Amino acid sequence: MFTLPALIVLGLFFVYPIGLTVQMSFTNFTGLGVPENIGLDNYERIVSRDRYPEALWVTIKFTLVVVTVQTLAGLAFAALLHRMPAVRNFSRAALFTPAMMSFVVVGYVWQFIYSPFSGGLNALLRGAGMEGLARGWLGDPDTALYAIAIAHIWMFTGYTTAIFLAGYANIPADIDEAGRLDGASSWQRFRRLEVPLLAPSFTINIMLSTIGTLKTFELPFIMTRGGPDGATRTLSLEIIEQLFGKYRFGFASALSIVMLVIVIAVALLQNWYLRRREDT
Repeated sequence: MFTLPALIVLGLFFVYPIGLTVQMSFTNFTGLGVPENIGLDNYERIVSRDRYPEALWVTIKFTLVVVTVQTLAGLAFAALLHRMPAVRNFSRAALFTPAMMSFVVVGYVWQFIYSPFSGGLNALLRGAGMEGLARGWLGDPDTALYAIAIAHIWMFTGYTTAIFLAGYANIPADIDEAGRLDGASSWQRFRRLEVPLLAPSFTINIMLSTIGTLKTFELPFIMTRGGPDGATRTLSLEIIEQLFGKYRFGFASALSIVMLVIVIAVALLQNWYLRRREDT
């Protein structure tokens, strides 16, 4: 009885829309008229054309870079702030501020930073005598995806740090004190004591950042529109383009189902592995 309101909301705004999306993915619906059932044609098109597997590969590569660097950076900041209680609260708030900003603001700010003519990054490189490294970061297919990844990492590292700091708060002070009495250095305590005890925080951070990054489209859309030459065209961006740019509702629904299956599969696999790691 008490769960009934939540189940109704979940059914209306989650289960029912997914059911409609699955149904629509087998049609050629364009938003007008009566949809025509075309079977598995949309899914065959996804598999047979290079454009969509390439978008999936871009999404996976972007996710791997973001999750790896963001998790390690968040862990490093949390470890430092754990040892610096005097500035912990201020620094935590400062690090968390970018996560509260709009994707639009972040996208345009970093787009300006990466500008090949008036951008701060190239100006910094020229001022440091490294003019040879200056380039059009968002206009180069070799660097565009990593440039967007850096902006994403900058935005959410504070969020990751906050979760690790919460994990540090759950570590009994007696354990750290025992390590000190045994003569363990700060690095040894971090590696042998803190990292194993932060396993639940690793699980939460990796799963949240992976799921969020797999679905990302805001920064690639704002900063590059998927260019140059498809180098930053993620699967989510492809769905938005098919849906609102070309009005292929049926095909966009098929892409959405493919992405949903991938996200669920990755989440279940990560949860199984990371939970087992916690137990060991």
